Amino acid sequence: MKGRTAIVAGGSGLVGKELIKQLVNDPDYDKIIALVRKKMDLDLPNGQGKLEQRVIDFAKLSESLKSSEFAHAHVYCTLGTTIKKAGSKPQFRRVDRDYPLLLAEVASKGQADAFAIVTAMGADRSSSFFYNQVKGEVEDKLRGMRLRSLHLLRPSLILGNRGEFRLGEKLGGIVSRAIAPLMTGRLRKYRPIHAHTIATGLIRAAKSGKTGVQVLSSDRIASIAGR
Repeated sequence: MKGRTAIVAGGSGLVGKELIKQLVNDPDYDKIIALVRKKMDLDLPNGQGKLEQRVIDFAKLSESLKSSEFAHAHVYCTLGTTIKKAGSKPQFRRVDRDYPLLLAEVASKGQADAFAIVTAMGADRSSSFFYNQVKGEVEDKLRGMRLRSLHLLRPSLILGNRGEFRLGEKLGGIVSRAIAPLMTGRLRKYRPIHAHTIATGLIRAAKSGKTGVQVLSSDRIASIAGR
């Protein structure tokens, strides 16, 4: 396992930043390539030397990386936006569906050992909710690719400091945390989950060595993360 390369797309987001922090402190990884639209200012006193921030145009992702860089790598995708930020549904679909699929195509050609992605608890292309439809489309397309090891993480409400205020998520987090102790049995997958836990789950899923398609809801993510 030692000497592994990790390739991360979406490192500027809530889960992505936490993921990079954990990866640079993980002795199993010698190199972390963060694919970014602009350089990030990260506080990484112990692992900055392992991290390469590569500024790319995600629409031309295949031109920015060599297939050989993906050989035996663990590829992590935490790309995501909101319709408000994206400005339109087509642009949202481009960021949340098209770019992850482009990344997966290059990872497949480069024979990456694992591809782990954060989608959503309600991912379903037939969903009446646009967000869940797009996440479902991504999952369906990924399943059809020749990925040696595919991990689909479906978190419920994600907790953590986003650095921006979202009223709906703030209220949802308060309510969810209050009733979380009552969510047992089949309801455990609806418990809110912290970005730190998701990041740990991503890494442990990729390291598991399991082949084929693995689907992890919030309760399973928390379980493999030891939470």
